[in-house]
Amino acid sequence: MNIGLTVNGEPKLVDVDPWKRLLDVLREDVGLPGTKEGCGEGECGACTVLLDGRSVCSCLVAAGQVEGRRVVTVEGLARGERLNALQQAFIGLGGAQCGICTPGMLISAHELLARSVGRVPGEDEVREALAGNLCRCTGYQKIVDAVRSAAKDAKVAASARKATKARAVRPKPARTRAKSRA
Repeated sequence: MNIGLTVNGEPKLVDVDPWKRLLDVLREDVGLPGTKEGCGEGECGACTVLLDGRSVCSCLVAAGQVEGRRVVTVEGLARGERLNALQQAFIGLGGAQCGICTPGMLISAHELLARSVGRVPGEDEVREALAGNLCRCTGYQKIVDAVRSAAKDAKVAASARKATKARAVRPKPARTRAKSRA
């Protein structure tokens, strides 16, 4: 069956069994290996992707369910080769360990930050947003710290953009020439 969907902003047409898991479609047919399989039962969150802006476990979604829909994978968070602030925070603060859970954690955290624009979510809010993502390598604190750090950086950047925009639109005083009296 031909299934049309948008993956990371690019239209894709895949010829797959409608019952094939979205996880396998992304990895095998679209060529995006960033989404990982942990448990295959929707319990660990390693395979989390955004489907029309909402986190889902791609191991539980059939390809036939994504016709005409938008999917964002961990590869879609970066801008080309440049990692986004959240990905950089995970690396810089030790939130990324073995790499199995990291893609799902990043997607879930990205969804939280998209809902939290202009504010830094509290630790409990971050933990709740990541509750469906299991990690065996960390105590989660570095992950929580990375998410909150990225939110702080985004808030600072937004304030800077707003200030720059305000300066850019402020009209300059008109210069007037004094008329000479001769």
